[in-house]
Amino acid sequence: MATIAQTLPQSSGLLTWIREFLKQELAPYPGRATLVARMTVAATLVMIVCMTFRIPFAFQGAVFTLLISRQNSRATLQSGAVIFVATAIGAAYLLASACIVISFPLLHFLWVIGSFWLAFYAISAIRDYALTVNFAIMIAVGVPFWDRQVPAETNVEDILRLCLSVLIGVATTAAVELVCARLRPGDEIFLPIIERFAAVENLLTCYAEGHAADAATKEKILRLGVLGTSMLRRSLRRSDYLPQFSVEMGGVAALAGRLVDLAATLTQLDFDRSANDQRRFRNLASTLATIRVHLMSREIPGLIQFDMDAQPKGVPLIAEMEHTVRLIPQAFAGSLSIHEYLPSTDDLPRATFLAPDVFVNPEHVHFALKGCLAASSCYVIYNAIAWPGISTAVTTCLLTALTTIGSSHQKQILRICGAIVGGFILGMGAQIFILPSLDSITGFVVLFVAVTALSSWFMTSSPRLSYFGFQVALAFYLINLTEFKMQVSLAVARNRVVGILLGLFMMWLVFDRLWGASAAVVMKRTFISNLRSLGEFAREPLSQRVKTAAARGIALRETINSNLDKVRALADGVLLELGPSREQDLALRDRLLEWQPNFRILFITRIVLWRYRIQLPGFELPEGIQPAQEEFDNRLATALDGMADRMEGNGSMQKTDLTSAYAQLEQAAWRALPKEQLQLPPRIDTLLVLSHRIASLADSLEKEI
Repeated sequence: MATIAQTLPQSSGLLTWIREFLKQELAPYPGRATLVARMTVAATLVMIVCMTFRIPFAFQGAVFTLLISRQNSRATLQSGAVIFVATAIGAAYLLASACIVISFPLLHFLWVIGSFWLAFYAISAIRDYALTVNFAIMIAVGVPFWDRQVPAETNVEDILRLCLSVLIGVATTAAVELVCARLRPGDEIFLPIIERFAAVENLLTCYAEGHAADAATKEKILRLGVLGTSMLRRSLRRSDYLPQFSVEMGGVAALAGRLVDLAATLTQLDFDRSANDQRRFRNLASTLATIRVHLMSREIPGLIQFDMDAQPKGVPLIAEMEHTVRLIPQAFAGSLSIHEYLPSTDDLPRATFLAPDVFVNPEHVHFALKGCLAASSCYVIYNAIAWPGISTAVTTCLLTALTTIGSSHQKQILRICGAIVGGFILGMGAQIFILPSLDSITGFVVLFVAVTALSSWFMTSSPRLSYFGFQVALAFYLINLTEFKMQVSLAVARNRVVGILLGLFMMWLVFDRLWGASAAVVMKRTFISNLRSLGEFAREPLSQRVKTAAARGIALRETINSNLDKVRALADGVLLELGPSREQDLALRDRLLEWQPNFRILFITRIVLWRYRIQLPGFELPEGIQPAQEEFDNRLATALDGMADRMEGNGSMQKTDLTSAYAQLEQAAWRALPKEQLQLPPRIDTLLVLSHRIASLADSLEKEI
């Protein structure tokens, strides 16, 4: 690792990075336009209802429709229930505790400080982020109520009205989702499967035409391969579908995931295609197209037959792909060969309410203390100067507090940029140039729909950019949905932006100057953790029970996939960190990003080899090969652990010899053949091709780490 400190490669230009970043985040994907349309319709209906019946805090209900909406109906309804529960808990806490301390100024001040600490501790200790963030929002919005010189009954009424606006937002979003779900029942199950079949079909069509796949097709296959089918399985587990449907679609989802894994591995291999190979690719693509048509029409595909006599000469994995496609109709027929190897939903890892280390890790308390100090400082400042309009400083602290400096900076930048676009450009711009010309709610609805659609498109990006869209919508709604009339005062936008600046300054002072973990350090730590997780995955299966081994493999895949996304997100945060170690941090960032693609390909290829280890249908191997395969996998795990140790600075510089392990595997494969057979069967040949690819990738990483 010393070379990282000595060699400082130049980072990409900031403008180039921003252009590529926006190009990736704003590109359309299947279902995005539909989701944006649902979000826009729900928010617009909430605005019309609240304005028509003069219900206060319309901005809260409209914003929550954007927070609630998800890719499928069941996830949206669950999110709505969580948000309403969080709102109810926050309201109950404010009403129960504030009534006790309101008459005692010192006790009231201590209660405010304690409430801030409780909100930050909940964000750190509770795993359901939606629940904790909405509880924190209730604290941030409700605490200033009790500082007003008004009767206590007014404060109670305002808190209840705040809950009413949230309830309207949840109910409206649920109604929109139910209408959409009724139009196309089961889309949250069928569409992800159809998307995977379509991606594989495009890849096979390219190979059938005799040319390599384009970069976009490869990238989509790799993304779907790393993503897996865990979200789809969770949707089936949470659904109220009939058990038979859940089992059948679970089988199809597992086969779709297997097909994507095979296709992702195929994109990383070099091979020649004969005319016979191209014909088989063409037949596979045509068959997948037929299956997609049946699924889109909610019909069961018919039985599938391929010419299995023609063996591929230079194309690995094509026989396994044909076998996988043949099994798809059998999933609907209740084939035992499918159900036998499906992991039970009871074996899947379940999320817990609290973080596993909530009672032993002092970082949760430290995080709460840091956040409480920043929010309390903002509270004291805006009360000392008698400027309650900038109370958004407290909300800024609650919504931008993250565990690393870079990530916190990223969220703070997104918040201030969103506030400027939504508050100054769209909000104040509309007040100056558009609203004076409107004389009915129809014109305002058109403006509202345009802003909401723009914000929703940003919100449906990845977490790297979605917060910007939320802030654009929130700033615009706070300006134009606080009163039941056209807002002409510019003070609202001014106060909001000043409050955000105050909150950002306090967050910088507390989290950057006093405490804070570097994003580069966390990025390195996460990459090391991924190396060790992949080492564990290489040793799997450790259990002889197929379902237990499958559940363990799924859990490790989800962990590695999550860490891959985390490394990429932290890489964005490193760019936003300053200090004496910035050059070294940028060099480390570039090096880790350089290693990421090889690691991802290693991970995807390992997924297919895991299927040989577990002896899934279509991946069975002779018993004579299994000990050599296990030895090769153990050597790979040792190599990955050694890389992790060296990155931590406490490992040996001696490298693992995977070449000799592969040679032993190859010899075992030939020894397992009958003496009269002079050619390896396609299945064993594919195993050797993939194992050689694994050895090459691991050796390449070992040379650099």
